[in-house]
Amino acid sequence: MNNTLLKNTIFAGTLLLASGFIHAETAEDKGMSIAVESDKRDTGFTDQTANMVMELRNKQGDVSKRTIRIKTLEVIGDGDKSMSIFDKPADVKGTAFLTYSHALKPDEQWLYLPALKRVKRINSKNKSGPFMGSEFAYEDLASQEIEKYSYKFIRDEKIKTDEFPDGVDCFVVERYPAYEHSGYTKQLAWINKDRYVAEKIEFYDRKNDLLKTLINNGYKQYLDQYWRPAEMFMANHQTGKSTLLTWENYSFKNGLSDKDFSRNSLKRAR
Repeated sequence: MNNTLLKNTIFAGTLLLASGFIHAETAEDKGMSIAVESDKRDTGFTDQTANMVMELRNKQGDVSKRTIRIKTLEVIGDGDKSMSIFDKPADVKGTAFLTYSHALKPDEQWLYLPALKRVKRINSKNKSGPFMGSEFAYEDLASQEIEKYSYKFIRDEKIKTDEFPDGVDCFVVERYPAYEHSGYTKQLAWINKDRYVAEKIEFYDRKNDLLKTLINNGYKQYLDQYWRPAEMFMANHQTGKSTLLTWENYSFKNGLSDKDFSRNSLKRAR
């Protein structure tokens, strides 16, 4: 083989190899890489506390509110631990709810009722149940470990938000719950390309019909890394109900530990 033919053969082979690498990333691969980056950017907060007001609105427009304190302990390699403590209204004041969330097995959950002064374990196989009577399911608010879903990149899209009225560039990613008792067949998430947080999520029920849409607003960055929304608005398209969660007083690395999330700690929650 002469030198010219050899060079041409090598060049052609290099092009084929490069072409193979260029086209190697599938939609599933890209979806997974986006999820991995999102998870990476939100790892290391250690623990978090925040105050939350939950506003429930029915189809007729009637509104009821609950004031809740939330604290969370980051658990590397598993779902996080969280405790919700009710301050208002008066008839639920002191009620505390403890969750050990898991990726592919039922969450462990306990409820403390101050009137009875006892801790009750809850059967939490069904993560699709409503969180405190809201339009948020337990699985919507649980920590989002990568293995909870499989992923598929759908497209790039710019969407308008309250913060970005001229539009913000997003990845649109479908994710499919791995948990067999999930209330959804899929979710469609618009992930901010700069921050790697969800601006919007659509939830599809077991019949693959659109059930709910979540809009996150007012993101702020904490500790130069962690983005958290000021508002989370969930609209149920099938019932006409909605829930607005308003968050404030986020605090991180407060020195919380496992003992702050034990069943006994529920009785001490104030």
